[in-house]
Amino acid sequence: MDNDQVSEWIDAKAAAERLGVKPATLYAYVSRGVLRRRHAADGRRSLFDAAQVEELARRGKPRRPPGPGELAIESAITALGADRPYYRGRDVLAMAESGTFEDAAAWLWTADDANTEPWQAREDGVAAAVAAQSGLPAGLLPLDRLQLIVTALAATDPLRHHLDPEGVTATGRTLISGLVEALPPAADHTEGGIAERLWSRLCAQPPEPGLLRSFEAAMILLADHELAASTVAARVAASVRADPYAVVSSGLGVLSGPLHGGASYGAERLIAEVADPASASRVLGERLRGGERIPGFGHGVYKSGDGRFALLMDLVRAAAPGHE
Repeated sequence: MDNDQVSEWIDAKAAAERLGVKPATLYAYVSRGVLRRRHAADGRRSLFDAAQVEELARRGKPRRPPGPGELAIESAITALGADRPYYRGRDVLAMAESGTFEDAAAWLWTADDANTEPWQAREDGVAAAVAAQSGLPAGLLPLDRLQLIVTALAATDPLRHHLDPEGVTATGRTLISGLVEALPPAADHTEGGIAERLWSRLCAQPPEPGLLRSFEAAMILLADHELAASTVAARVAASVRADPYAVVSSGLGVLSGPLHGGASYGAERLIAEVADPASASRVLGERLRGGERIPGFGHGVYKSGDGRFALLMDLVRAAAPGHE
């Protein structure tokens, strides 16, 4: 590697070849502070300091183990860009603008565009899951119900231990459909895709096309985010060949924590407190005075702004003009 090369930034493929590692390992090095990276002008590609890569290549692989709170796990599924994630190289914002949740799941699972298989729950599984909820309080949050539902669905699926790729993706489609179908309906049962069916479980009003598009876009944008805590828990379960229901149950247990998926409940409470625009400053001021954190603001990864938020706000404003 000559002097001109080492004074420049190189892409992930060139850096990985020079170091003799997989591209995903480069991102583990970044998370551990071993390598610096920046984003190319297109916002999609990661670039690495060629001089630093050369120094690391001469020195050998880093020996420092991950520190507290650090993880070094390779992933070919999701890469985090400057303001958005990429699912197997695809811009998630472009996927969310017009795609379906089912297509996004198929791409994440198999890197295949074709989503031709049915997303249908097992009737006996849904019946068992509904029966298992019969003694629960009426106002229980959906996230709490899902942990019980997934156990009931597992007990009725004799093929849950079929762990080849085709079997796991088939179980995934059945499992997600069952999770949705077993939730108590908030409105008349709705046919259609997963997003439309889930809407009828969460909202008593029929979905308007623009709002349903916003809702499905949110589902796609949240489908994966590299090594979130729940993803790590699910990976650990999958690494010992637990069946897909057990894997999802592990992820749901971690997701429920108030510093992870449970944080959305704090945002809901805040919105409920702000009855009208005029009361927003008062509500926020009272929380700040009490030393409380304002939920829904700031992101640990996207320091300069989250592109997912911008897209969702654009979709919601277009679907419900005049409600700023």
